[in-house]
Amino acid sequence: MLNTVLYARDKWLVPNTGIIMPDKARLMLCAIEDGEYMHEKMDFWNNVYGFKMQSLKEEAFSEPLVDVVNSKAVISDTYCVLNLDLYNVKVEELNFESTFQLKFKYDEYCHGVVAFFDVSFSKCHTSIGLSTSPFGDYTHWKQTVFYLEKPLMATKGSILKGKISVHANKKNARNLDIVLSSVYQNDKNAKIQQQKTYYMR
Repeated sequence: MLNTVLYARDKWLVPNTGIIMPDKARLMLCAIEDGEYMHEKMDFWNNVYGFKMQSLKEEAFSEPLVDVVNSKAVISDTYCVLNLDLYNVKVEELNFESTFQLKFKYDEYCHGVVAFFDVSFSKCHTSIGLSTSPFGDYTHWKQTVFYLEKPLMATKGSILKGKISVHANKKNARNLDIVLSSVYQNDKNAKIQQQKTYYMR
């Protein structure tokens, strides 16, 4: 929805006088263990009241899941993949690519990567912000989960390296095409590479 905000900024905001609130935003990633919920949501399609509907399972996996993520499910640190100043950012910069590194805090299965955002109101006389982090209070934006094609057995201190690419869909600019690729080197020195395309409608 940021392109709408930028349109209003360029059309109505008086330069060097008007203010935008909030005016700064960051997009963050972290990794989660989510086996039980993933099984409940995704494996459901293997047997829908006696019918095998695996083709719908593949479609379900291609769409990120917007839901509340329990903070106890987070198994890595967080990484900022996008940092925006809404006074200066251009619409074309909302299409972006960024690398990331997530360091695991526990020996645990990693089922997906979670995206969330925070914003700040820098023009206020006191510091005010809003976060949609799994560690924060509930918001209606919740969090966005990108399930990996295959879960990883992560070890404490190891790192998941990756790249995220986000572009507006060519047919509908309100939809997003997202490509998430990752490389994980396990304790046996074997590299596990994955890449998946998601469609956010």
